[in-house]
Amino acid sequence: MKTDTFRGRDFLTLLDYTREEVETILDVAQDLKRQRATGEKHHLLEDKTLFLIFYNQSLRTRNSFEAGMTHLGGHAHFLDPSKIYSPALEGREVAYSTERVSDVARTLARMGEGIAIRCYGDPVDWEYGGSHAIMREFARWSDIPVINMECDKYHPCQALADLLTIKEKCGGFSGVKFTMSWAYSPSVHKPRAVPQSAIIAASMMGMQVTLAHPKGMEMDPEVIKSCKQLSKAGGGSFKVTNSFEQGLKGADVIYPKAWCATPIYQKPVGKADEKATQKIFDQNKKWICDQRHLRMAKKSAIYMHCLPCDRGFEVTDEVIDGPQSVVFDEAENRLHAQKAVMALTMR
Repeated sequence: MKTDTFRGRDFLTLLDYTREEVETILDVAQDLKRQRATGEKHHLLEDKTLFLIFYNQSLRTRNSFEAGMTHLGGHAHFLDPSKIYSPALEGREVAYSTERVSDVARTLARMGEGIAIRCYGDPVDWEYGGSHAIMREFARWSDIPVINMECDKYHPCQALADLLTIKEKCGGFSGVKFTMSWAYSPSVHKPRAVPQSAIIAASMMGMQVTLAHPKGMEMDPEVIKSCKQLSKAGGGSFKVTNSFEQGLKGADVIYPKAWCATPIYQKPVGKADEKATQKIFDQNKKWICDQRHLRMAKKSAIYMHCLPCDRGFEVTDEVIDGPQSVVFDEAENRLHAQKAVMALTMR
C-alpha cells in the first residue's frame, strides 16, 4: 500500500481505516521498533510539532507521545486546558474561560503539524459521545491531522498497541481466540473507549472474539454492530456472554478490564444514576482475574491490560506480575504504534 494515502488524515477511530491500512500501520510500527532497538535514527518528523491537549490525566499516553516525537526528530507541546482558554463546543463557551474549538483548531493548525487530544468523563459531564464530538469538531476545522488519545467512545492508539502485542506474542491473528472481559473496580467511572476499540480491532483482524460482561454492562450497540460486520468480513467470529468463566474458557488472549455500567449514560447530562450503576458493580465483585480464572484460558494464554489497573480488584498481583502477563510489552508498544501513526499522517 502507498503510504501517501495516510498523509494529512485524522486518526480518531479504527473504523475510519481499512484492515489493510491498519496492517500497514502495524508494519511501520514494527520497523520503527526494530530501528530503535538497533540504534538507527530516522528523523521522519524533523522540525515538526505535535500539540498535546489533555483534559484528563495520563502516564503512558503523554510520555509515549512525547518520547515518540523526540525519537522522530520533532517536538511535542503539552497543553493543559486549565492553563489555556479551554477548547469548548459552540453553546458551551464561558466568557474569558473557554475558546471555541473552531478557533483553537485553526490557530494551532497555523503553528504545527498535528493535534492530539484526550478527553472523556468529567470535562463533558459524562455525556456519552460528548468528547468524541469535540474531537470531530477539531478535525472539522483543523488543516492538520487530529489524533484521538482517548475519548468516551474510542481509544485507537491503545488498540494498535494491543494488536502489535498480540502479533508479537501469538505470531499473527488468524485463529486467535480473543476475550475482552469486564472486571470489577471500586470506581464506577470508567470509560468504554478501551474495550470498544479492543473488540473493534480484534474483529477487524479476523480473530475469534468474545465479549464477556455482567448484565447491565452492555456496550454501544453501534460498536457491537460494527464488530459483527468486521468479523464477518475478516473471517473471524464475534459473540457476547454474561459469564466470566465462559468468556475465559480456551482463550489465547484475555483482557479483563472495568468499564461503565449503562445507567451512567441513560440519564440527562449531570443526572447519571450513580446508585443503579454502583449496585451493578457491587453485585459482580467476583469478576477478578486471579490465578483460578487465568487457568480457565489456554496454558499459553497471555494476560493484557491497558493500565493503570486496579490491583486487588480487576486483577491479582500474581497474575499481572506473573509470566503470562504482557502488560508492560503492551505499554511499550504504545510508543511504537503511535510513532507509526505520527510518521504516516504528519509528514
